Amino acid sequence: MSATRFLVTGGSGFIGAALVRRLVEGGHHVSVLDNNSRGDPRRLKGVLDDIDFIPADIRDEKAVTSAAANVDVVVHLAFVNGTRFFYSAPELVLDVGVRGILNVLAACRAHDVDRLIVASSSEVYQSPSKIPTDESAPLVVPDVHNPRYSYGAAKLISEVMAINYTRKDHGQTVIFRPHNIYGPDMGWDHVLPQLITRAVALVETTAQDPVPFPLQGDGSQTRSFMYIDDCADALMTLIEEGEHLGIYHVGNPEERSIKSVAEKIFELLKREVEIIPGPTPAGETARRVPDTTRLNALGFKPEISFDQGLVPTFEWYANNRDLWPADDDG
Repeated sequence: MSATRFLVTGGSGFIGAALVRRLVEGGHHVSVLDNNSRGDPRRLKGVLDDIDFIPADIRDEKAVTSAAANVDVVVHLAFVNGTRFFYSAPELVLDVGVRGILNVLAACRAHDVDRLIVASSSEVYQSPSKIPTDESAPLVVPDVHNPRYSYGAAKLISEVMAINYTRKDHGQTVIFRPHNIYGPDMGWDHVLPQLITRAVALVETTAQDPVPFPLQGDGSQTRSFMYIDDCADALMTLIEEGEHLGIYHVGNPEERSIKSVAEKIFELLKREVEIIPGPTPAGETARRVPDTTRLNALGFKPEISFDQGLVPTFEWYANNRDLWPADDDG
């Protein structure tokens, strides 16, 4: 791909920063719009001098429209993620999600942007009837009273709006649904950081083996984890090869239980563990495995196994105790 002008919203977030680095390495001109409420400039260390950083809220229509001027490709990642926020601030999740996609679509129209890449989520289809799950799965909000679904609902809205606003009068629009992307410095409100930090803290205060380790549910819930470097490669593939109005599951179809993930973490800590089952939160999905046939057909396949990616992820969290949230008791 020849040198191109990109705007990445949410570019100091976990996935955003990885993509920005990849784009800079490819010789592209990159602008990042982020207010750092969920992102962190440290993720862009080493490339900050190579990009235009725009400190703005995705809900600021004027800022978004201005940022999209003279841009070829917009990659829209700005959102409020993390399960804790789904329950504690569902109105914020929806506000950022809906206003954000409205502003991005308006900016793309105003400046005739050639290509729009929109980040959705596996949350749009919640608990699928078919495993592995392809892109044709029905999109659902199972219970409008459960704030857990504020995120999935906002992503669902983003998909519907992106497709219908750009069906006829826009260059190219591609939607991707990431599935449990992980790696060093991925944030704190996700399953792997929470398991790692709790395990590290428990080991420090528990002398005897096995170490009792509570889980939500019995640990039989499964997820499919994709390492961040593979995700960046997948996004580059979609930027270059994704079809107009195409929807693609981005993930690694290697399925594993949360219990086995916890056991892997304790192996790295060189300690034995006793899994203590707990209550399952309302709205929890029992299994989630993406069918990535559509993405693979574009020439992509993941290269990094979970065991390979878990080591640097674990080491980053274990070695950066000073960055743990102040209210984190492990």
